[in-house]
Amino acid sequence: MQFFYVFIGGGVGSVLRFFLGKMMPAGSFCGFPVGTLIANLLGCFLIGLFNASVGKHIPQDLKPMLTVGLCGGFTTMSTFCNESLSMLNSGQWFLLALYLSATIAGGLFMVYLGGKF
Repeated sequence: MQFFYVFIGGGVGSVLRFFLGKMMPAGSFCGFPVGTLIANLLGCFLIGLFNASVGKHIPQDLKPMLTVGLCGGFTTMSTFCNESLSMLNSGQWFLLALYLSATIAGGLFMVYLGGKF
């Protein structure tokens, strides 16, 4: 049954990511991929929140659906790497440094912050 729950969570996460991409297309903010950054930071916050809430407010059986499925379908490591390589290849060093820093440091902070709720 857990495979089914992960499947459902992944589908919901992917649709939410697609919707976010339509609302904030890549490069729409001075070449900066804001939509991907938001998806990754929000996904980090949610996984921290879900991990902290399992056993308290969320049944243990739903953890894989929410973390592996929903967060895994919503976040976008492959897109993050593709956009980073694009910035690298086009010599956009400042945007690349900003994007890498914001995603990695921001992601760690968001997991921490999500775990505090």
